[in-house]
Amino acid sequence: MAPHHAHITVLPVDLLIYIIDRVPEPADRKSIRLVSRAFHRAECLQRRDLNVIRREALGMLIRCYGAIESLDLSACAGLDDTCLSAALGGGAAPGLRKVNLSRASGVRWRGLAAMVRGCPRLESVDLSHCVGVGDREVAVLAMLAGLKELRLDKCLGVSDVGLAKVAVGCPGLEKLRIKWCLEISDLGIKLLANKCQNLKFLDISYLLVTNKSLHSISTLGRLEVLKMVGCYYITDDGLNYFNNEKNCNTLLSVDVSRCHNVSAFGLVSIIEGHKSLRKLKASDCYVDLPLNCLSKLGMLTNGFHTIKVDGSEVSEPRLKIIGANCKGLTKIGLGKCKGVTDENISELVSNCADLKTIDLTCCHDVTDDSLIAIANSCKKLESLLLESCSLITDEGLVYIGICCPNLQEVDLTDCDLDDSALESLSRCSELMKLKLGLCPSITDDGLDYIAKCEKLQELDLYRCTGIGDDGLAALAYGCKKIRKLNLCYCTRISDQGMKYVSCLPELKDLELRGLTQVTSLGIVAIAFGCKNLTELDLKRCSAVDDLGFLGLARYAINLRQINISYCNISEQVLIRLLWNLRCLQDVKLVHLTHVRKEGFMLALRSCLDKLKKLKLPTILKDVISPALIQILQDKGCRIRWVDKPIPFYMKDSPPSSPDP
Repeated sequence: MAPHHAHITVLPVDLLIYIIDRVPEPADRKSIRLVSRAFHRAECLQRRDLNVIRREALGMLIRCYGAIESLDLSACAGLDDTCLSAALGGGAAPGLRKVNLSRASGVRWRGLAAMVRGCPRLESVDLSHCVGVGDREVAVLAMLAGLKELRLDKCLGVSDVGLAKVAVGCPGLEKLRIKWCLEISDLGIKLLANKCQNLKFLDISYLLVTNKSLHSISTLGRLEVLKMVGCYYITDDGLNYFNNEKNCNTLLSVDVSRCHNVSAFGLVSIIEGHKSLRKLKASDCYVDLPLNCLSKLGMLTNGFHTIKVDGSEVSEPRLKIIGANCKGLTKIGLGKCKGVTDENISELVSNCADLKTIDLTCCHDVTDDSLIAIANSCKKLESLLLESCSLITDEGLVYIGICCPNLQEVDLTDCDLDDSALESLSRCSELMKLKLGLCPSITDDGLDYIAKCEKLQELDLYRCTGIGDDGLAALAYGCKKIRKLNLCYCTRISDQGMKYVSCLPELKDLELRGLTQVTSLGIVAIAFGCKNLTELDLKRCSAVDDLGFLGLARYAINLRQINISYCNISEQVLIRLLWNLRCLQDVKLVHLTHVRKEGFMLALRSCLDKLKKLKLPTILKDVISPALIQILQDKGCRIRWVDKPIPFYMKDSPPSSPDP
């Protein structure tokens, strides 16, 4: 009798593709393509998105999935010109339209030139945080006449010259992010506005530009989103250019947060000139919101739904005016605002029944009365941020749990709540993100309630010193979808708790800082059980020794970021750890007292081509070879030197050997 999978081979490819399309989970899709070669061939023809994390597999994957349209290489450690040229330079992915090279610090103009030649249909390129990218690299991208989206955030080498090349070569550009590109000035923005009249999205945050740039930007007839966070030289006079119907009047979203020379008068110009505005963000700009400015919000009648004014003065009349003039609000940010009380929150939500996100971070006068008002009025609520609202109790959260069934995100950091609050929130079956840091009264019983929230993906228990292993057992049983878990300084947790955590199949980000009862046995369990783990913080886990780190080196093959500062690791195991973790990009190595100077140098040499970020103590700055430091920096690794004293309990450790 023929094997079962033989019957699959007689099915037409379109039917196999139809079957694959009906499988939503990536893990299940992987299992299907392993069933038979027929399914694998079908997926090769059907797949449009590809995320690669190992550079040695890039070429093979591109040849296999030649029909892809989107390629994400942001997590591909050690990516350089040679690798990029070999994979994309030969035209193996001719239909590629979108590529993400974020933080690909080893990529320069040669690799980009090969990519452009091999993928002429590219429409979207992300080079954000590529420290080696400058005008020459950007000039290569200007050869993509069909480029519509370009991201250059923190590409510090890009100047007006590079921006001019893009503006001239890519007139159809629609989205551009040049945040933190400090060499770009008013001249570059002027040329951009002249040549790229199709721009719909522009982010110039933290640029040293002046009002002249806003004059140029105001001529863009199709601009919908403008972000200029932290543009300190922009004033109300610059925003006044937008109060002209002859200029750009299509803006839907404006963000002037941290523009300290912008006041309410500038916002009035934006509001009066754009009746279709939908989002307005002006956090940390000024201390007072005049009533005449807020009354102008009534002019925005075409779907205005988001306002964020963190750090402003918002007394009762102000929030009342916002509620009266913006009945369609879905998001409001009032974090650290002065004057927020129960009365004005009640006035606001009574008019804004469609609110989905409410940020009351550090609004210290808010009590349960506000929560009751929100629960009674905002039945569609999805996100409620209450960090440091210390006057709220479980009584208010009872109403939230009963009346807000769509709640997906709650931040109760530093609210000092107990298990009763979690019992109330356990009614929120859609809950996906929960922050409970600095709530020491929460115990394992509280986590037992939260375990009923099966869709939970992120849980922050920072310094929740009342929880232990039993609480983690409940989470591991009920919350199988957790991807991010913070257990820092939960000192009652032991190896048994780690065994429970190791049963979370989708866990990617785990913080265990300061867990002194966790030993190598617990870490080996995590490494073996959590195959998707990409970020791990073991800082000050003093009971973890070489055995635990060897377990990570063998099993945690997908780790990209690790913090082992203040840990008891030997130099031999450190070298092996950094060598074996092929995907490693970010490592923190502060005060490893059992590692000599030579050990640090050998360890860093073992991962030269991978690292993008490195944290070391200042004491090593004059010890490690300057040539080695230079090589790391030339390959795009950003080194952060920290000057922290060695704790008294580590001073008896063997000192580093003297220079040879």
